[in-house]
Amino acid sequence: MQTYDYIVVGAGSAGAAVANRLSADPRNKVLLLEAGRASHPWSFIPIGMARLITNPAANWLYSSEPEASTNGRRLPVPRGKLLGGSSSINGMVFVRGQAQDFDTWAQVGNRGWSYTEVLPFFKRMESYAGEGDVPFAAARARCASPTRNRAIRFSRRSSRRQRKSASGTTRITTAPARKASR
Repeated sequence: MQTYDYIVVGAGSAGAAVANRLSADPRNKVLLLEAGRASHPWSFIPIGMARLITNPAANWLYSSEPEASTNGRRLPVPRGKLLGGSSSINGMVFVRGQAQDFDTWAQVGNRGWSYTEVLPFFKRMESYAGEGDVPFAAARARCASPTRNRAIRFSRRSSRRQRKSASGTTRITTAPARKASR
């Protein structure tokens, strides 16, 4: 019978990170358990989430309880059932989180959880092939297709505004189209 120093249940983002850190010490014997499969062909491309979101091979297909605020409806709560967990079915979206949330956690007694204190950990796991502080292995598009170029030109001509994203970066977004006056 094999024995382990640590058993990590669930190989989602958090479970995989914990198992990785524990196993970095060669003295630790770590077992990482995952109920789902190692991967799914659709999990490697962003549009693949459309194929995985209702697929019981990749999603536990949980839903919320009916509530008055949802008019009695059950809302889907996607939870990944494969290596990488929900991160494998979320369209490759990554968000650091709101700085205010982290600061609130620190203010109510969770030392070490302010945004300033966790930001170095986010930056350690992120990379960006460009300027600025854009999160997680992002890069400017390298292809220059006529359609992409037209979309960029249209965006520049459209009504624009700047806003700060959750990660603190400045984004240019197009304003909603206005109805023409008669």
